[in-house]
This record gives sequence, structure tokens and C-alpha cells, in this order.
Amino acid sequence: MDFGLIDSHVHFDVKGYEIVGIQKRYIEMYGEEKWNKLQNKNRYQSKRWAQAWGFPQRQPTDADVKQTSDRWLSEMERYNIDKLVFVTGGGNDILSRIVQEHPEHFIGYAHHSPFEADASQKLEYAVSSQGLKGYKIIAPDLPGRIDDSVLKPVWAAAEKHQIPVLIHFGILGAAGGLATHENINPMILHDVARAYPDIPFIIPHFGCGYPQELLQLAWVCPNIHVDTSGSNQWTRWMPYTLTIKDLFKKYYETIGPERIIFGTDSEWFPRGFVRQYYDEQRKDCIELGMKQDEVKMIFRNNIARLLKQEET
Repeated sequence: MDFGLIDSHVHFDVKGYEIVGIQKRYIEMYGEEKWNKLQNKNRYQSKRWAQAWGFPQRQPTDADVKQTSDRWLSEMERYNIDKLVFVTGGGNDILSRIVQEHPEHFIGYAHHSPFEADASQKLEYAVSSQGLKGYKIIAPDLPGRIDDSVLKPVWAAAEKHQIPVLIHFGILGAAGGLATHENINPMILHDVARAYPDIPFIIPHFGCGYPQELLQLAWVCPNIHVDTSGSNQWTRWMPYTLTIKDLFKKYYETIGPERIIFGTDSEWFPRGFVRQYYDEQRKDCIELGMKQDEVKMIFRNNIARLLKQEET
């Protein structure tokens, strides 16, 4: 590419902090012994996934946040990346400090639960005082429906600032994760998206098992965007043949290149920036005959526009 990338979907791995909602609830219901047994039985799936992509073994997370930041800055220089959007990173307070150290390179999202009693105030503070520029929600990890009226103050805060709201739907976690939940299907966002048209909602991983529902949702709601991040191995489970190129083609034909946003779901080292995902996606866009300006929209301009970043 002859322009700097913006990766819209990266996680800043912070030692001692991890999302454990699924694990905690499972252990409360069935006990830790069964949780460990479930994970051990599914470990071969993770090994096969890593082997297929040629990923190295994950190293323990650096205790020094600065060291991790430096590693990401090196990755950015190596791969011609202008900005990384960290959608999670040890909580709002920690991620705020991280991105404020490198505001020209790092962007961060608030990522607290919208069901917290002071969730709307936290979001307001994150955007107005902590320098965070979006909001990340994991829908299948919530204790209630995402279209619950109790969340209206949260949507109002997001609408006030017109920040992008990234919401994960579909299976949560790798093998041994969560495959069913009241928020598993992105169509549950239908009424919320229509009620708050000034909020740009981003649904990652091409819908993560629910491409038909997401295509329909995006067709009727012009504020719905799709991100391309992850290995998208869920395509192998579909009852029909489906490739990443097929997904690009379907979304391109349905909503155009203006609402497709590049991401990798990069997180840990020594893997770092997942060049394999980027290479596959770039190749698919070019082979589909997309014009250079359309490719630039997907890999840079769309997320830059939503985040109100000046073009460089």
C-alpha cells in the first residue's frame, strides 16, 4: 500500500488484566474443575489454529506497559501503520494513560460494561477527560439484553459525542467459549441502531457467524459498519462454502466500501501485528477489482473519518 494503515481493532495486552466474564460465570455454575477440563479438551483446536497460520507460541505479557508500547511502535514502523486503535487495554484508566503517552500513534476506546450503574458517566468522562475516542462492548458477555431501555443513558452519551461504538456479537472466545446468549445475534441491535442514527456502530469479524443478519441490519441501518478483523475461522462452520473474499464481495455489494473497516484483532507478542490477516484481506480486495481509493477507504479512511482524525 502507498499509504499508512490504520488498524481499527487491536488489543493492548496488560499483565494481570483479562476479560473473565465467561470463565467466572461457568465456574460459579459448574465449578473450576469442569472449566479446566473443558479447556483442556478443546486445547487441540487452538494448537491447530496456530499451526495453520504459522503463529509463534504466545509469550507471557510484559509487566512493563512501556515495553509493550515500544514493541507496538516498532511494529508500526515495520509495517507502515500510522495509527493503532486499541479497543481494550486493562480498563479505561490504564488505556487512557497508554494512549496519552503516544497520541500521534495510539487511539483508545472505553471498554467498561454498559450495565454498570454509572456507565454513562464513565463513558462521558472517558471521552471528555481521558482522551478515549470510542466504546467497545462484548454483547455476549453482558448480564442483560443490549436493547434494554436501561442502557438509554449510555447510548445518549455516545450519541452526544458521535463516537464509534464497536460491539462484538457471535461466538465469544475460542473453542470452549460461548456459543449461545440472548445477545449472540447482531439483529438484536436493530431498534437501538434505528433510535440512535448518529452513533456509528461497528460490528467486528464480518458478523462472526451471523453474516446474513448483519447484512440485513446494515442494509436498513446506514449507521452500521462492519470490521474485518480476526482469523474469521467461523466461516468453516457455516453450512455452505464461505470465504473472506466472499464476505468482502457481499458487504461491498450491499453497503459499499464506505462502511467496511480494516482490522486485525492483534493482541500478543511475539506475534504482534498479524501480517497474515492483512495480506489475505488486501489480496482479496485487489482480486475483487476494487479501485485504489476504495481500498484506501477500507484500510484507512473509513475509520479515520469516524474517529475524526485529520488526513496525513
